[in-house]
Amino acid sequence: MIIIGADYHPAFQQIALVDSETGEWNELRLEHREGAEKFYRDLAAQGMKVGVGMEASGHARWFERLLAELHFESWIGDAAEIRSKRVRKQKTDRQDAQLLLRLLLEDRFPRVWVPSWENRDLRQLLWHRHRMVQTRTRLMNQLQAVGAQRRTPPQERVVAGSGTEATRVVPVSSVGEPATAGSAGVAGWLNPTIAELSAAIEGEVESCPEAQRLRTHPGVGSLTALAFVLIVGEAERFQCGKQIASYLGLVPSEESSGDRRRLGHITKQGNSLLRFLLVEAAQVTVRSDPEWRSKFFHLALRRGRKIAKVAMARRLAVRLYWMWRKGWDYEEMKKFGSHAGQPGHRHGVQQNTE
Repeated sequence: MIIIGADYHPAFQQIALVDSETGEWNELRLEHREGAEKFYRDLAAQGMKVGVGMEASGHARWFERLLAELHFESWIGDAAEIRSKRVRKQKTDRQDAQLLLRLLLEDRFPRVWVPSWENRDLRQLLWHRHRMVQTRTRLMNQLQAVGAQRRTPPQERVVAGSGTEATRVVPVSSVGEPATAGSAGVAGWLNPTIAELSAAIEGEVESCPEAQRLRTHPGVGSLTALAFVLIVGEAERFQCGKQIASYLGLVPSEESSGDRRRLGHITKQGNSLLRFLLVEAAQVTVRSDPEWRSKFFHLALRRGRKIAKVAMARRLAVRLYWMWRKGWDYEEMKKFGSHAGQPGHRHGVQQNTE
């Protein structure tokens, strides 16, 4: 088997490779995409078994697809952990490739979980819809501001639909400039596209039992449920709710030493889209659930509304994680959740007043 450590760059890759049978060692610089594709296809034509280790990169999708097409093993490593294993102060592409190869040979390569291609494509669908909704919202706010500046009556301004209805743009007499007229046209053009993407997301949720189960929680819609399933990937990857909160960047950063402990803002290390959706969904849950509303206002009085919103989003993320891992829907979670066994709770131990 040929083991390759690849230091990947957008324009080229520096590789260090060794043949596990003969011990033959070599270094090469492969230009993208022709040089690299020809090299790996030649290895496949020779019937060689190949394993490639590289750092996680957002520019290597085509390379990962090539390795999968050629049935080569690929290992994606944590860039931060790989960097921490570098001993020498000198840093070059050759030394990086040699480090990756050494970690592979010594079985110390910090491999990370990589989602499937179907998972990545669905993530792109969610991101695409999110960006289009953001664009439409900016345009609608701009048109509303124009109408307010010209003192246009509210009933004649741009009107937005409620709930899941698409936003519709009605002609207003005050919109006469080409810029504002063009904004209205673009906002109207985005509506059917967003509706199609929303329908596609609904279709994916119908074929995903995990997302359907999470959707039973108050405040959690199809978009949030599907995003949670796609981004978390596998519930068994995490051992507790603290790990899922840390993965999503909903825990405070910490800088402590000795007897001094300092907690800062949340780390924001996780997926920003899912974090945004959880905050929005948590606010809906607060409005619909008396227990959550009481908890939210208690935190808001102590720490402020912004911190309270993030705290409720973290609580929602942990609850969705346990619903997924235990296979519970919302009604089952209420029976077997953390409040089970509390005196006076209708699903727990009944209080003895005799």
